Amino acid sequence: MTESRFKVIFTGEPLPGFALETVKDNLATLFKSDADRISSLFTGGPVALKRALSETEADKYLHALGKAGARVHKELEEATALVLMDSPEPTGTPPMSAARADAQMICPKCGHAQARAAECAACGVIIEKFIARQAQQAAATPPAMLAAADSHPVSPYNPPQSAVGEPQPEHGELYVFSVRGRIGRLRYLAWSVTLTLLAAGALLLAGFGYTITPGLGVLLIAAVIIAALVVGVQISVQRLHDIGWSGWLCLLALVPYLGSLFNLVILLIPGSKGPNRFGPPPPENSRAVKILAVLSILVPVVFGILAALAIPQYQSYMERAQQAEQQGTAQPTAGE
Repeated sequence: MTESRFKVIFTGEPLPGFALETVKDNLATLFKSDADRISSLFTGGPVALKRALSETEADKYLHALGKAGARVHKELEEATALVLMDSPEPTGTPPMSAARADAQMICPKCGHAQARAAECAACGVIIEKFIARQAQQAAATPPAMLAAADSHPVSPYNPPQSAVGEPQPEHGELYVFSVRGRIGRLRYLAWSVTLTLLAAGALLLAGFGYTITPGLGVLLIAAVIIAALVVGVQISVQRLHDIGWSGWLCLLALVPYLGSLFNLVILLIPGSKGPNRFGPPPPENSRAVKILAVLSILVPVVFGILAALAIPQYQSYMERAQQAEQQGTAQPTAGE
């Protein structure tokens, strides 16, 4: 029985991601041929580069030409014919054996030789989907990028430059009522003071529940306190995410003495400048955030200064009042 022979067909087009001039240079180097003969292959139609090859030999040619960036495939031919290109075998191609491997194929992604299958045993890629995805990427490539690739040829043997995974946005989204996302120090201060003011107003309104019934007043006050605690924890978790720490560290705030130090730490430590495991950095601080952050610092300072001035005056007033009361009580007793 006559062994089946194959021919390697070049479609006249480069593979997606390869510049045309780069492929021409690679083929000229691979076949040790001049540029004019290689350019004659790029007619836009199929050209038989090699004929009368065993399937193993054809697959090795496909692998070498694929690395050079040429879009090639093999076809079965009935009879042995002369080779169209009377050039030596490609440089770097492994020695070709006359022994035929039954139903062999080369993975178009990693070049692994294996038995014909829908999935590559080495890299796990689905062959048909990989080829279709390459065709879609080539069709979706903007002309400007193609022109830049032609003006700056890139060697096909360089490692891939594609980004791994989905690209992340420059800034993350803000989630007030969530443990997702990240917030910086100023936004943490601004949100904390806003939460404090809102909780104080809500407690004042809930206090009016006592005018209806004490039970309703207690229920409303408890609901306000619980809601404020939940939102406060969510804000703290987002601040921890900005530093790159786990949100579970919020439990340290429950430890006596250590909790106060922990709150000071998350106010002082800056966040990660770029993306971290919790997402991209938060947006730039708005003017309102900056004003609220400054007020959150100034208001306690002002109240502290006023208290420092008022408390001694109040104590002095109380002492004078007590002395006056004692003197007023002692005068009638002396008259008697």
